[in-house]
Amino acid sequence: MTLAIFDLDHTLLDGDSDYLWGRYLARRGIVDGASYERDNRRFYAQYRRGALDMTAYLAFSLAPLAAHRLEQLHAWRADFLHTVIRPLITPAARALVEKHRGAGDTLLVITATNRFVTQPIVAEFGIPHLLATELEQNARGYTGRGRGVPCFREGKVVRLNAWLADTGETLAGACFYSDSHNDLPLLEKVARPVAVDPDETLRRHAAGRGWPVISLRDATRRADEREKERERGNDMD
Repeated sequence: MTLAIFDLDHTLLDGDSDYLWGRYLARRGIVDGASYERDNRRFYAQYRRGALDMTAYLAFSLAPLAAHRLEQLHAWRADFLHTVIRPLITPAARALVEKHRGAGDTLLVITATNRFVTQPIVAEFGIPHLLATELEQNARGYTGRGRGVPCFREGKVVRLNAWLADTGETLAGACFYSDSHNDLPLLEKVARPVAVDPDETLRRHAAGRGWPVISLRDATRRADEREKERERGNDMD
């Protein structure tokens, strides 16, 4: 039995759940649409460049959670899962998870996106273990602040090492699937790194290291995504 680790956004999902949650809130009028979307796009561009200010991003992205009651947040999240997320789960992504489940591997998602957004998505795949950016709570609900080490870049390695110590699991023979150069610190740690529909930086790195490159999307979707990424890059410059 080995550890099968999956990134979530743009890996198991054909999209970014954190960014799309922000867009969902804007479309519903839960946050100020124009200004929130502008900042959401700016932070997303930083992430794609590998220059995300995680402290500033968490202050921005978690503020709506602190502004509403848990019952209302959970209702919005359930609708978000149904209307936005489920269409982004491809048959190939489900098949990959089932392949590892059938092999008896321990399944783990590790993602920079916060636990509030990602927990029901990971449950949708039937994956029992999740490492995500954790959120501070009090008796009233979310405070709008993160808790502990953000699960991002080198923080993924820190959080995974703590989880390994707690569970007794090991990285012997482990694989990690990711789309992003932001995950290079963890990709370099595992025995079997796999680039999934990678960004250009990760694609070049994977080619240089001889890592497998796979796709969990269809060819038309990949072409559309590349064109959209170019357009977003031009818009954000």
